[in-house]
Amino acid sequence: QVQLVESGGGLVQAGGSLRLSCAASGRTFSNYHVGWFRQAPGKEREFVGAISWRSRGTVYADSVKGRFTISRDSAKNTVYLQMNSLKPEDTAVYYCAAKEGGTIPTRDRPIEYNYWGQGTQVTVSS
Repeated sequence: QVQLVESGGGLVQAGGSLRLSCAASGRTFSNYHVGWFRQAPGKEREFVGAISWRSRGTVYADSVKGRFTISRDSAKNTVYLQMNSLKPEDTAVYYCAAKEGGTIPTRDRPIEYNYWGQGTQVTVSS
């Protein structure tokens, strides 16, 4: 069983930056993909990006490519989502999730993931 806890959300002005963290407990991520998703009010949960723990390979949604970066720290069993050049449309609850996977992460649907964190609110003001 994997437990995930997100942190780092908050209120930021447009153009600013935030770094979200996803800390895992229960087991290591060694054979997992860790994904980030977000859900704005009245909208479906959407894929933001994912990382293969084994290869550090990453994949991103087109809407965040070039602005967001996912990385991981094996010593802390933590995955990070660095968000730069934030826009008001990035406002949402951000979730991390985990599923077993290989070296190439893909743009998966939320239903593909088995474990979820509780979410952290990110609000970008204009």
